[in-house]
Parts: sequence; C-alpha cells; structure tokens
Amino acid sequence: MKASWLIPLTFALVPVVIPATASAVNIYPIDRATMLTGGKFDFKVEFDKQVDPAQVSIKINGKAYQQVWDQKSEFIKDQDGLNASSLVIKNVDITTPGDYKVEVSAGDEKGSVSWNVYQTPEKRQAKNVILFIGDGLSVAHRTAARVMSKGITEGKANGRLAIDDLTNMAFIGTSSTDSIAADSANTMSAYMTGHKSGVNALGVYVSRAKDSLNHPKQETLGELIKRTTDMSVGIVSDAELEDATPAAVLSHTRRRADKAEIVSMFYDVKPDVLLGGGSAYFLPETTPGSKRKDNQNYVERFQQAGYQLVTNADELKKQGSGADKLLGLFHTSNMDDVLDRRFLKNDVTKKFPDQPDLTEMTQTALDVLSKNQDGFFLMVESALIDKASHPLDWERAAYNTIMLDQSVAIAKKFAETHPDTLIIVTGDHTHGISIVGTVDDDKPGNDMREKVGVYETAGYPNYEDKNGDGYPDRVDVSKRLAVFFNNFPDHYETFRPKLDARFVPAIQNEKGEYIANAIYKDIPGAVLRTGNIPRNTDTGVHSVDDMIVQASGPGAERIHGYMDNTELFRVIVDSLSLGHGKQG
Repeated sequence: MKASWLIPLTFALVPVVIPATASAVNIYPIDRATMLTGGKFDFKVEFDKQVDPAQVSIKINGKAYQQVWDQKSEFIKDQDGLNASSLVIKNVDITTPGDYKVEVSAGDEKGSVSWNVYQTPEKRQAKNVILFIGDGLSVAHRTAARVMSKGITEGKANGRLAIDDLTNMAFIGTSSTDSIAADSANTMSAYMTGHKSGVNALGVYVSRAKDSLNHPKQETLGELIKRTTDMSVGIVSDAELEDATPAAVLSHTRRRADKAEIVSMFYDVKPDVLLGGGSAYFLPETTPGSKRKDNQNYVERFQQAGYQLVTNADELKKQGSGADKLLGLFHTSNMDDVLDRRFLKNDVTKKFPDQPDLTEMTQTALDVLSKNQDGFFLMVESALIDKASHPLDWERAAYNTIMLDQSVAIAKKFAETHPDTLIIVTGDHTHGISIVGTVDDDKPGNDMREKVGVYETAGYPNYEDKNGDGYPDRVDVSKRLAVFFNNFPDHYETFRPKLDARFVPAIQNEKGEYIANAIYKDIPGAVLRTGNIPRNTDTGVHSVDDMIVQASGPGAERIHGYMDNTELFRVIVDSLSLGHGKQG
C-alpha cells in the first residue's frame, strides 16, 4: 500500500535553523528533502543508543509508518556493533504531492524532519534530454576556450561558443550534506536523484553503516526512466565509466571507489549506450590490466545481453551507429586529453592510439538513442577538464573545454531537427582558476614573472586557427594566456604549457608530505610557489564557487536565478513528465 491517501500538511513549513542531525535521532531522507511523487527511496532512522523496538514511534503526518508503507521494516538492535539501534524500510515512495512531517521517538530519543513531495506536470514537454557535464567547468575555462578557439580583437570575441547561445542561465549551489566543499560524486548525485548527499557518495544518504553498499538509497534518474518509461538511456564520458559523474546516473554507494560494484549496477539497469574508459573494471582478474578481484567478465555479459562492443575510434565509426545497444570501452583507465591525443601526439597515447573524440562519442550516442520513438536521456561528460585542472594544467583543461563545446554544437544541430529536445550544459563543481592577462616570451630577460602582462600591458595572445578546426594550431605560442589557480600545493610555476604530459606539480618526500616536483626546477624562469592547502594534498582542489548552468529547449525556462543542485533533477523530470507511472 502506497501513501496516496495521506493528507498533505497545508501550513507553510518554517525553515529549520538547526539541522535535524543535531538531534539524537538521524532520519533519512533528511530535513528539507524534496522528492518526486512515486520516486523510490530507502527510509532509515538511526537512534543514538540501543532502544526498545516496542517504544519506537514513527509518524508521517500523524499516521503510523505501518499505515503508510506496506514494505517490511527491519529493526537493527545494535547496528555494526556501535551500541545503537536503527530501523530501515527499503524501496518506498509517496504518491501524493504536498508537505510532510516525519516525527520519530523512542523513549527520550526524539527527532523530526520535513519533506516536500512534488508532482510533475501531466503534459510532457520534452521527448529527449541531453545533459552535458563539464567536470570542474568554471568561468575561466569557458573564457579561455572562447579566446583560444575563436580569437578576440579590440575587446570583442571574434566568435561565440556553442554554449554561449543557450537561452536560459542560472547559478547553482554545489555544497554537500557534510561540507561546504564537494566532489563530483555528491554533486552529480544531486542532479541525478534530487537529493543531497555527502562527499564521495553516489545515490545514497550518508548514514553510519560501515558497509559502503548499505546506506539509504535514492532512486537515480536512470533507474527512474528505465522503471517508469520506455525511453532509452545513454552515458558518455572520457573518464572511466565507473568514475563519479557517469556512475551517478545509475549507482548507489557511499564510496565512489567501489568501481567493480558500480559495473554490476550498470549491468543490472542496462543503459542502452555506454561509451568511455574504464575497461579494467569490466574484465575478469585473469585478464591483464584488469582491476577486478573476481572472475566476472562484464564485457561478455553485456555482449550476451545484446550489446555491440567497440574498442577504438575506427570500430565506433564503422559499427557504432548501427547498434541498438552499444558498449564502447576505449581505455583501461581514463581516456587521454585531446591536446595529447590530437595535437601533441606524444607518448601519452601510445598504449591506446585510436581513442575516439568526445564529439564522435556524442554523435554516435545520438544516432543510437534517437531510434527510440519514446525518446531518450543522454548524459555526456567532458571529464578531463577536471582531471587536468587538479594538477594545475590549464592548457589541457581549456582544450578539453573546446571539445565539450564542439560536442554541444552537435547536440544543437540534432535539436534543429528534433526541437522537442532539452539541452542542458553545466558542471558538477568548479575549480579556482582565473585569467589575469598574458605571458609574452618576447619580453626581454629570463624572469618569467616579468613576462606576465596585466591591464594594458597584457595586449592579446597570438593563438591561431588556420585550419579552422576550432582549436589553436599550437598551444606553445609566444604570447599566451596567463592563467593561474587560487589553490595549490608547493610547485614550480613554469609559465609554460607542458608538452610531454600533464603537469605533476608535487611529489611525496620521505615524510609523506607533498613537496614541489624538482623536475621543473631548472626550467628557465621557473618560480617556486609555496602551497596554500594542506601538505598532504598533491594537487589543487575544487572550489565552492557557484556553478553556471545554461539550457535551451522545452523546459529550459525553469533555469533561472539561483538554484540548488538538487533542483536540476526537477527541471529534467518536469520536462519529461515523470512521476506519473508508465505511459502507453
């Protein structure tokens, strides 16, 4: 029996100043949670000590929980040897929209939370939704991409990015339940579930359970679509497919490093398209390069389930678009930066020399998914913006941003003939990165710091794109953008792009502390920069700055002002009119 008969509270909820977790009782979903009608979740109550189950009272809008949900509850007298009790009810929902108050007591243990349950419009606006995630995408990444790709003359850009002309824009807050700072797991999880979570968590509330796979689940967008519609689901990333952002579309774990388990979760839900890196977690441990600790062969299992397997760009081009279900695995780990792969052609890509571009993966995913007359949801991640930004390698991050933008252009072209497509472009979190001017090698002397131009001495960089591919022909031009990060470990600032491989700013010393990597010390003009983050950190960290989101298409009008990251989930489910059950 579902909660459709519950009478929602009619009074306005008063904002809670002290979080519910300050009580002796922790309740999940947490206070101020917003939930889709019919969306599944696990309900959990954690008491601060062992309690008598006969004393436990849980009421939802004044009704005993047993009258609300017919799923069997589990009372745990002593959870994980912590001398504290818990009660769990798995896979429940609420089907009537409104405001709800949950009150819990057991003797002197008391707690309460308030929830808001919302209903999507009955009329579906969008047939398709394409969500682009530039992992770590910040304003400076976009500015650098525009300057380097399009050029700038007398203060005006010579062209616009595809992202620039998306019609609606908002700021997004990215903080997690346990910290003002966040990672890709809980931020992307907020987009995919509409619930907040903690750092490193995917599709779960962070409870005190010791088992990373035993925390209260939040149904993900991918699961919701597969459970309640006939739509297709696609996941594209140039990271490992098990990495936080792509994993969040379908996964549930407190520990984002549970990558082998995440592959099994992919298999359980079976998205129609999976393209990216991370084959090491699909292969049995007997296969060289595998990172599994068992003999499960998920490559074979997906193939047996009807998936076409492709492993390089040539196979993707020849076989990808004709598939009905497609699994593309192009690297055992994360795929390589576009700067190395397409332009520098250095030793970085020797092991996997034929990796597809994000643009090629995006186009192929659209070709496959658009065969479904019921529509699709596609998530495309440009993951390497973040993975280059962590080690302060802004040039690679900027090239990866250009690649993201060119992928967005492909989606916009698709939307020209499929105007019922909602396109959303954002990131999961930001990096502390800014452009301050230029670096001019032709200025006299060897002091690179004095070659940095600011204000009127900056002028303009001399990147060129003679072949018209949208990328600078050279990254190591004589007058470059001067880009710096606001947080960093000890490192040697060289003021130059790294042509052999990604920058490695810091390495460990004998004390286990990270110190400046001496291989850059003797580069002419290199400057030692003393770090401003803890010495146990080897790269830059995420910033708490607001994220920008832009969108076009049916439902994009909901993007405006300031939004919490959980609200992006509602934008998507509203546009697709989910929450009404399977529609014929």
